[in-house]
Amino acid sequence: MIGTYINVFAILIGGTIGLILKKGIPEKIGNSLMKGLGLCTLFIGIQGAFKGENTLVMIISMVVGIFIGELIDIDKRVTSGINKIEKKVAKNGQSQGTLSQGFISSSLLFCVGSMTIIGSLNAGLQGDYTMLITKSTLDFCSSLIFASTMGVGVLLSVIFVLVYQGGLTLIASVVAPILTTSVMNEMTCVGSLLIIATGLNLLGITKLKLMNYIPAMFIPLLLSIWL
Repeated sequence: MIGTYINVFAILIGGTIGLILKKGIPEKIGNSLMKGLGLCTLFIGIQGAFKGENTLVMIISMVVGIFIGELIDIDKRVTSGINKIEKKVAKNGQSQGTLSQGFISSSLLFCVGSMTIIGSLNAGLQGDYTMLITKSTLDFCSSLIFASTMGVGVLLSVIFVLVYQGGLTLIASVVAPILTTSVMNEMTCVGSLLIIATGLNLLGITKLKLMNYIPAMFIPLLLSIWL
C-alpha cells in the first residue's frame, strides 16, 4: 500500500497548490483552461481506447456495465453525497455541481489506465513501487492543474484512488493470474472510453452520468473468468 499512499499524498499536495493558484486566476482564463483540459482529456482517452483487442468485448462491457450502473444509479448516490458536502463548504459565487464534477473527472483520470493496474500488481506481488511513484508524479501535475480550475473536488478523488488502486494492490495475488495482458488492454480500452466521455463533459458537449459507467471497466475481467 506504500505506493498508493505516495500517490494519494502527491494528489493532495498538487491539488492544494492548485487551489492556492486558483485564487489568482481570472474566471475567463479559468474557463479557457477548463476547455483546454477537456481537449487534453480527450487525447488521453483516444490514445488508450486503441489498446483494445476485441471490439465485441468492449461493446458487451459498455452495455452490461452501464445497465448495472443505471440500475444501481451510482451517479445519483455519489453526487447526492458530494452535494451535501458542497452545501457546507461552498463559497459565495461557486456554482452547484463543481465539487462533484471535480471529484468524478479527476477520479477517472487518476484511476483509469494500465499504469494503475500494472503498478498496483507490481506493488502487491513484488513490493515494486516504481510505476506507482512514476504515476504519482504525473498525478501531482494533473491534480495541480485540475484543482486550479475545478476546485476542492479534485482532493476528494483520493478516496477513489485509495479504494480502487489500494484494493488492487491488496488482492494482487488473487487477480494476477486473471489479469492477462489481453484483459488489461480491454479494461484500459473501456476505461479510456470513460475518459473520452469525461473530456466531452468538460467541454460542455455532453452531460453524461459517468459514475454509472464505472462498472463497465470491470466487465472484461468478469468475461475472462466466465470464458
